[in-house]
Amino acid sequence: MASDRRTLLADAALDVLADEGIRGLTHRAVDRRAAMPPGTTSAYFRTRAALLTGLVTRLVQLDQAELQTTAEELPPPRTVEELVDGIALLTRQRLTDEGRRRSLARYACAVESVRDPELREILVPRENAGREAVRLFLAAHGVTDVENRTHTLLTCIDGLVFDRLVNGGDVAREALDGLVSAALRQA
Repeated sequence: MASDRRTLLADAALDVLADEGIRGLTHRAVDRRAAMPPGTTSAYFRTRAALLTGLVTRLVQLDQAELQTTAEELPPPRTVEELVDGIALLTRQRLTDEGRRRSLARYACAVESVRDPELREILVPRENAGREAVRLFLAAHGVTDVENRTHTLLTCIDGLVFDRLVNGGDVAREALDGLVSAALRQA
């Protein structure tokens, strides 16, 4: 039961952060969002730092699950078009509905992690099915510096998602085509 309650509170904290920003993230606001009696959140997450850690841990769990599910639903990309299709799907997921809310929370937490090494460690890009699909695709297409190219490509995609969150709209397919082409280019 305690684990379920912690998850419920972390999900509520994620919602508060997405809706109200980092300043709005308080124990009291999470209690309200979770429809729990006052003091419930502080009983499970004593400090603001503990609340942020719980929120970020949950956020990473949700992101990893989304990437795993997407990888299971899509065949491994063989062509540039298939890779770009997969990346386009991911960017749409990150810019709409629950994915948008998680993206807003993720970027707020990323800024907080600059001053909090524990948060930064939790948010560090993890091995996941999506990253592995990109790595395998680049290796199969003769890229010699696969790790750096994978990191650069995914970082650029993350930057495009951030830009579209801030400025609105979708990530242009042409931008994704250009990023994948650059990742495949031999130096």
